[in-house]
Amino acid sequence: MARKLSRLALLALLPVSMLAACGDDPVSVAQAEAEPAAARGAMPLVVVHKTEACGCCEAWVTHMKRAGFPVEVRNVDNLDAIKERVGVPYAKGSCHTAEVGGYFVEGHVPADDVKRLLAEKPRVRGLTVPGMPAGSPGMEVPDGTVAPYDVELVAVDGSTAIYAHHGP
Repeated sequence: MARKLSRLALLALLPVSMLAACGDDPVSVAQAEAEPAAARGAMPLVVVHKTEACGCCEAWVTHMKRAGFPVEVRNVDNLDAIKERVGVPYAKGSCHTAEVGGYFVEGHVPADDVKRLLAEKPRVRGLTVPGMPAGSPGMEVPDGTVAPYDVELVAVDGSTAIYAHHGP
């Protein structure tokens, strides 16, 4: 059974002298191999901490998977220690806490906002959608209503600022 290899994998098999002949710089090949997955188009792993019985958390996990993220779910009995470890500010929590690319994602944050965070790479702790707003990912309602809500950016010092607004 033949296996398809990516162009990068094929280049890795060529001697350095041949790389120069075909115009590919071996240094740039090494840099490409060292690039983070997100820079190559692959999404980084999202680790979701949640309670086992939470259905809206499962719906958010499905939302993230549909957006292309690989997701690992960790069911825990108490999320408080995780929220404290990653730096979720008091009164900014929700029903689940995720970690991705060195950031936390608290609550029902849309995947596009997570992708934007990962692309911009600001020096912050993460994103939060406090509470559980109707119509946010994982909190969809049958009639499609979306209550207005903000995604907040949490700075290193714990202060917050609006990162994105959703809804009418």
